[in-house]
Amino acid sequence: MRLTMRTNLAMRVLMYCAVNSDGLARSGQVAAACNASVHHVAQVVNQLATLGYLKTWRGRSGGIALARPAAAISVGDVFSHFEAELPLTECFDGQGNTCPLTESCRLRDALIEAARAFYGVLARLSLEDLVCNNTDLETAFAAPACRARIGGAAGPAAN
Repeated sequence: MRLTMRTNLAMRVLMYCAVNSDGLARSGQVAAACNASVHHVAQVVNQLATLGYLKTWRGRSGGIALARPAAAISVGDVFSHFEAELPLTECFDGQGNTCPLTESCRLRDALIEAARAFYGVLARLSLEDLVCNNTDLETAFAAPACRARIGGAAGPAAN
């Protein structure tokens, strides 16, 4: 199973906001930290806000932040929201299924079971589980000036 880039980026954005929960994050900062374009981050942020995971503020002093505590954000729910529209295989697509084996295929049932197991594991995880006490993630998502203070890559404040 391969995740869409949108789902991957959604989780990166949420983790960034959870790690930097002491203030508002800017899309440009998130894009740089997540190795993504500002345009793609903006699209994902908009969708996360629509789904109630993020709050957004426009303008010069605007930014984004989690709309609820990290402990209240289910990783499984996020994945379900972002991956739900994509059928795992052709036979899962009611309208676009042209497979002649659908009625006799045993693989389909195994894939259904595997997908349920996959989402079941993710349903047990909260965003807090991913970020709490994860110092490597905190270092990766720290602002450049903060990285220098915590021993990471040198930023502007290191001089």
